[in-house]
Amino acid sequence: MGGKDDKVGLPPAHPALPSLLRALGYRTSLIGKWHMGGPPEFGPLKSGYEHFFGIVSGATDYFTHKLIFHKREVGGGLFEGDVPVERIGYITDLLGERAAAEIKQAATSKEPFFISMHFTAPHWPWEGPEDEAVARTLTDSREHDGGDLPTFARMVQSLDSNVNRILTALEKSGAADDTIVIFTSDNGGERFSDTWPFVGAKGELLEGGLRVPLIVRWPGHIARGSRSDQVLISMDWLPTLLAAAGGAPDPTYPSDGTNLLPVLTGRAPVQSRKLFWRFKSAEQAAVRDGNLKYLKLADREYLFDVVADPRERANLRYKKPEVFARLRSDFAAWNATMLPYPSESNSESTKENLSDRY
Repeated sequence: MGGKDDKVGLPPAHPALPSLLRALGYRTSLIGKWHMGGPPEFGPLKSGYEHFFGIVSGATDYFTHKLIFHKREVGGGLFEGDVPVERIGYITDLLGERAAAEIKQAATSKEPFFISMHFTAPHWPWEGPEDEAVARTLTDSREHDGGDLPTFARMVQSLDSNVNRILTALEKSGAADDTIVIFTSDNGGERFSDTWPFVGAKGELLEGGLRVPLIVRWPGHIARGSRSDQVLISMDWLPTLLAAAGGAPDPTYPSDGTNLLPVLTGRAPVQSRKLFWRFKSAEQAAVRDGNLKYLKLADREYLFDVVADPRERANLRYKKPEVFARLRSDFAAWNATMLPYPSESNSESTKENLSDRY
């Protein structure tokens, strides 16, 4: 896209889930959003994926497949591998169609396969499958003042339809009973989402910004209709899926995640976890340790029991001062090991918005 983040990305030398699975003999494909650094320095094909069809930016228009900011095209576009390509169609349909074809190809070649299916829906811009005329008139892809619930519903219905397309292709391939299927998200809901009973949304460390849907299907290994109280985070998928494939993380690049395969398959009890988050440097900070969560929003700090109080309304900071102090200190120690944040030009407005939330 151009700008200050051009040199930021996933280093190709760092072993990632696709490269580690590829070493175990898996066919590896990414379909949809990459957003971990663009070419020529970074990209899916440099980090273990053999096949890529999608976008390298953080979002794209559903019809033009371009990004327009302030009436100016700033990038975007579809890629086939490292090559920009033109395709006609609603991007949710294009991605679902490609995933189904990829499953069929893997079944034909009789290779074990790993597919990262990253739909852009229901990310902005707010465009349903019948809204191509809207796409042709947008002056800013972000359209933060646009959209409505009916449009959002159409976007989600299209997503659901294409998930069904992929699962149908998997059944037809004959590989469904030997394939782990994970449905989840990378952040909390956009502004039209219903995150009940949580408060907060994408871009916030309230539970509505942290908690995401998670469905895992693995016939014969995970009981149908079962539920788990296990706390997970996205980084857990690397050691968990590698364990399912008979592998392990590269010992020179130890994973920050935990192998939770024994818990998911019911062979081990739920594990207690301590997890950390930050957003916009230290303007938002969070630590979850068991049921308790330390939360910092701008200049305000809290301690919540997010199991008993998922809406984060009963501040336990003064009832449990020792726990509050410990988790606050734990965050400071963890944050000191992280890379520094780039300067944020909108930091003051962010503080004002967070301060007004409570």
